[in-house]
Amino acid sequence: MAARKAYPLRIDPELYKALERWAADELRSVNAQIEYLLAEAVKKAGRGRPKRAGGPGA
Repeated sequence: MAARKAYPLRIDPELYKALERWAADELRSVNAQIEYLLAEAVKKAGRGRPKRAGGPGA
Protein backbone atom coordinates (compact mmCIF):
# COMPACT_ATOMS: atom_id res chain seq x y z
CA MET A 1 0.00 0.00 0.00
CA ALA A 2 1.29 3.46 -0.86
CA ALA A 3 2.43 5.76 1.93
CA ARG A 4 -0.09 8.37 3.00
CA LYS A 5 0.66 12.07 2.90
CA ALA A 6 0.22 13.97 6.15
CA TYR A 7 -1.26 17.43 5.67
CA PRO A 8 -2.19 19.91 8.41
CA LEU A 9 -5.65 21.35 7.88
CA ARG A 10 -7.13 24.46 9.46
CA ILE A 11 -10.90 24.25 9.48
CA ASP A 12 -13.77 26.26 10.91
CA PRO A 13 -14.91 24.74 14.24
CA GLU A 14 -18.58 24.63 13.14
CA LEU A 15 -17.67 22.83 9.92
CA TYR A 16 -15.59 20.36 11.94
CA LYS A 17 -18.55 19.65 14.24
CA ALA A 18 -20.74 18.97 11.20
CA LEU A 19 -18.07 16.63 9.79
CA GLU A 20 -17.85 14.84 13.15
CA ARG A 21 -21.60 14.18 13.14
CA TRP A 22 -21.55 13.05 9.51
CA ALA A 23 -18.56 10.78 10.09
CA ALA A 24 -20.24 9.22 13.12
CA ASP A 25 -23.41 8.57 11.08
CA GLU A 26 -21.31 6.69 8.50
CA LEU A 27 -19.09 4.94 11.07
CA ARG A 28 -15.93 6.70 9.89
CA SER A 29 -13.32 8.83 11.59
CA VAL A 30 -13.36 12.52 10.71
CA ASN A 31 -10.12 12.01 8.79
CA ALA A 32 -11.61 9.13 6.79
CA GLN A 33 -14.76 11.17 6.13
CA ILE A 34 -12.77 14.12 4.80
CA GLU A 35 -10.69 11.79 2.61
CA TYR A 36 -13.87 10.10 1.32
CA LEU A 37 -15.53 13.43 0.51
CA LEU A 38 -12.43 14.71 -1.27
CA ALA A 39 -12.10 11.49 -3.31
CA GLU A 40 -15.77 11.71 -4.33
CA ALA A 41 -15.33 15.36 -5.36
CA VAL A 42 -12.25 14.48 -7.43
CA LYS A 43 -14.16 11.66 -9.18
CA LYS A 44 -17.19 13.85 -9.83
CA ALA A 45 -14.98 16.60 -11.29
CA GLY A 46 -13.19 14.09 -13.54
CA ARG A 47 -9.86 15.01 -11.99
CA GLY A 48 -8.72 11.50 -11.00
CA ARG A 49 -5.92 9.60 -12.64
CA PRO A 50 -6.95 8.06 -15.97
CA LYS A 51 -7.33 4.27 -15.87
CA ARG A 52 -4.61 2.34 -17.69
CA ALA A 53 -5.69 0.09 -20.55
CA GLY A 54 -5.57 -3.56 -19.54
CA GLY A 55 -5.37 -2.72 -15.85
CA PRO A 56 -7.94 -3.34 -13.13
CA GLY A 57 -11.33 -1.96 -14.04
CA ALA A 58 -10.47 -1.72 -17.74
